[in-house]
Amino acid sequence: MRLARRPAIAPSILSADFGHMAADCRAVLDAGGDLLHVDVMDGHFVPNLTMGPDMCKGLRAALPDVCLDVHLMVEDPAKFVLPFAKAGADVFTFHIERVRDEAARDLAKAIRDAGMSPGIAVNPPGDVSPLLDVMDAFDLMLVMSVNPGYSGQAFIPGVLDKCRAINARRRPEQWLEIDGGVNTHNAPDVRGAGVDLIVAASAIFGVPASQRSQVIRTLRG
Repeated sequence: MRLARRPAIAPSILSADFGHMAADCRAVLDAGGDLLHVDVMDGHFVPNLTMGPDMCKGLRAALPDVCLDVHLMVEDPAKFVLPFAKAGADVFTFHIERVRDEAARDLAKAIRDAGMSPGIAVNPPGDVSPLLDVMDAFDLMLVMSVNPGYSGQAFIPGVLDKCRAINARRRPEQWLEIDGGVNTHNAPDVRGAGVDLIVAASAIFGVPASQRSQVIRTLRG
């Protein structure tokens, strides 16, 4: 992963202005964002339907140096590995609820072989144990702090126990990411649980452009 500092802040483009996507993303990077988080939803694993490889390809063309952190909330993540690799994704994260045990390790290897960093995610109701069992094969572990599907949901504090469990067992070079409802008020608790990659959507894109740099600084701590 091409990130220079911890904690890192990943503005989630799910809350960006889709009519001016490249400009809005460039603005939040200029305001201090470290990378872009790209939420891919298929309308089956989660109720919403969002973007795909073409969005990733467009962002790569517009922002050639940015780290693109792609989060797959889909039924069959394996079929998207090569499309997103070709589109320029840097990180490819899938859910332990869809692929686990040795199949998760195999998929992590396929992601790495395609030139991306593999990530593994767990939903708020999910048991963290299956993720802990395979996390040695991954560069990033993502804890969802809302039920995935839509931006603007309220943060679920109980997921911080999952963060602590992962943090206690991860290697120094691995990243612990959180996504969903993180804002300037709960960010200190998030960082205190060991999280060093914070995804924020409406907390960043939902404020005027002039305020975004301050929000990012506060999230970073």
